Amino acid sequence: MESTVRRLSADDAKVVAGVLARAFDDDPVWQWIIPEADGRVRRLSLVFELITRKVHQPRGGCEVAGRGSGEIEAAALWDPPGEWKVPLSAQLGQLVPLARSFGLRLPAALRALGAIEKRHPKEPHWYLAVLGTDPAAQGNGLGGALLRSRLGRCDEERLPAYLESSKESNVPYYEQFGFRVTDRFVPPGGCPPVWRMWRPSA
Repeated sequence: MESTVRRLSADDAKVVAGVLARAFDDDPVWQWIIPEADGRVRRLSLVFELITRKVHQPRGGCEVAGRGSGEIEAAALWDPPGEWKVPLSAQLGQLVPLARSFGLRLPAALRALGAIEKRHPKEPHWYLAVLGTDPAAQGNGLGGALLRSRLGRCDEERLPAYLESSKESNVPYYEQFGFRVTDRFVPPGGCPPVWRMWRPSA
C-alpha cells in the first residue's frame, strides 16, 4: 500500500505522541531516562505531546505518514535551519511537565540532553529531532517516505541535514539516505551513547 505523507497539524499532536511513545519504548536513551517499563509509554506520550505542541510543530517542518487510510502511523519532527534550539523561556515552561514524566531522573536527563545539545552543529541545516514509526506499522516504508520527503527538499535548497541516533542498529538505515556518522558521543551520568550523523547538501 502506498504511503501518504502530509504536514503535521496542531490537532495531530496527541496521536503523534502516542505513535512516538510506542516507537521509542525500546530506545536505550529513553529506557535510561525512564527505567520503569510499567508506564513508560504513557510517560513518553506526555513528553512527546509536549515537545510536539510547544517546540517542533509550530516551526512548520514536521510531517506524518500513513498507509492510505489517513491514520497516522509515523512521524518526523524536523526543525528548520537556525530554529533547532529551544529558547530558555520555553525550557523553563517545560520543567514541571517534564518532572511529571521523568520524576527523580529529571536532573540526569537534563544534563545528558544538554551535553548532546552543546555538540549540535552551528552550520545552517535541517535537524531531524525525532523520527518514529508505530511498531505495528514498521517495515512498510513509512520512515523512508518521511525521510525522502524532507531530504528531497534539502537537496533542492542545497541544505545539509543532521540527526542523533540513540540506536546503533539504526545507523546503517540512515546511511542509506546519505547520512554519515561524525562521532559516537557518550553523554554524562551513565547515559547510553548517541551517534551524531550528518548529511551534506547536494
